[in-house]
Amino acid sequence: MDPKIFVRLSVGQLGLKLPGANARKAVRSFHCEIRLRGFPIQTAHVPLIDSSEFNLDPHTNAAVFSLDESDIKALSAPGCFGAHGSYLEVAVYVGRHGGHCGIVTCMKRLVGVIKMDIGPEWRDGKPVMLHHGWVGIGKGEAKPELHMRVKMEADPRYIFEFDDEVTLNPQVVQLHGRIRQPIFSCKFIGDRRASSQSDQLGGPYWSSSGSGEDKESETTTTTMMMRKGWKVVIHDLSGSAVAAAFMATPFVAASGRDTVARSNPGAWLIARAAATSAPAAGESWQPWARLEAWRDQDTVCLRLRLLPDGEDDACTLVAETPLRSDRGGEFAIDMDSHGEVGVGGGFVMSCRVEGEARSSRPVVQLAARHVACMEDAAMFVALAAAVDLSVKACRPFRRKTTAAAAVAAARKKKKKTAAASSSPDPLDLDT
Repeated sequence: MDPKIFVRLSVGQLGLKLPGANARKAVRSFHCEIRLRGFPIQTAHVPLIDSSEFNLDPHTNAAVFSLDESDIKALSAPGCFGAHGSYLEVAVYVGRHGGHCGIVTCMKRLVGVIKMDIGPEWRDGKPVMLHHGWVGIGKGEAKPELHMRVKMEADPRYIFEFDDEVTLNPQVVQLHGRIRQPIFSCKFIGDRRASSQSDQLGGPYWSSSGSGEDKESETTTTTMMMRKGWKVVIHDLSGSAVAAAFMATPFVAASGRDTVARSNPGAWLIARAAATSAPAAGESWQPWARLEAWRDQDTVCLRLRLLPDGEDDACTLVAETPLRSDRGGEFAIDMDSHGEVGVGGGFVMSCRVEGEARSSRPVVQLAARHVACMEDAAMFVALAAAVDLSVKACRPFRRKTTAAAAVAAARKKKKKTAAASSSPDPLDLDT
């Protein structure tokens, strides 16, 4: 597997120093807008430094821009650099606190701007520190000073795509230019009556809420308002199972509602194949992470926790992302927003999925530095499948029909011929 070229431009260690008595009189909040041509503006708080001794976190970034091959080509174009080319711009503003959302942008006042050329030095593949330290901004002899660190470094990534919907047992291919190379295959199992995986995974991970067993009667509200038993297994090209996502906690409608609530989220266990010397003993799994999902109005909320050494009570939050239920979005793990986790800073992975009613072929980006073997990549592919299925599992349940409507529906179903009936939803979402 060869990764694709990405370059990471990060801006961090922001601090503002005001001249003379202004520092003592300043009671307002400062923020900055960080701009790079072709990218959305990123906004960050700028702390006021009122002492010669200060300690700015060297690991936390205020803004990060990820440049793919097309962005890099644009930056490498002749005449791109210098006064007429591409540059990073940091504009510092002061604004009063007001209203109900903090800084009111219409009341902001510009303090100063710094523009920094992005040179071609990073093309050598080595990290380049474009700036680290203080720089004067604004006008006049007594200028405010801005402290910042601007760095460019290589950030190669693997790009994977499911070549069909997760429920249709697709291949997972690696994208590299126009080349689509099969890497994994994906098998979906949606049997609600499948036996529990707790024997393979260990009891603490399996079900923390909702019912773990089906009821005999198919007419009970509990049975009708639950989705469970889904499983995705990722196989390598030899056919060996290398990673999996198990629905560890059923997706159950909250009391009085027809959607899954934050107080009782559905959950997946992401696992990798455990090393075993007895292949005939069947699949054996080592837990890696737990993904929880629930619905809040028109948003599907996803929360991922790592399980250090397989310990459920020692889990660590690494991502919490909202996705639009109708349009989907991007679930990402980026340690710049969770710098306390000791797995290295920066981008880890992202996956793009569609909305609840759309056909989805998830696309996965994975930082090459987090992949030591094929099994590492397979775990993130399994996670992407769980993210995609979570959007579907959080769809509203159908409300219970009246007895008369149920009888009418049963009669109508008997009249349909096999040729006229449409193929069933493989997710069996409403039973």
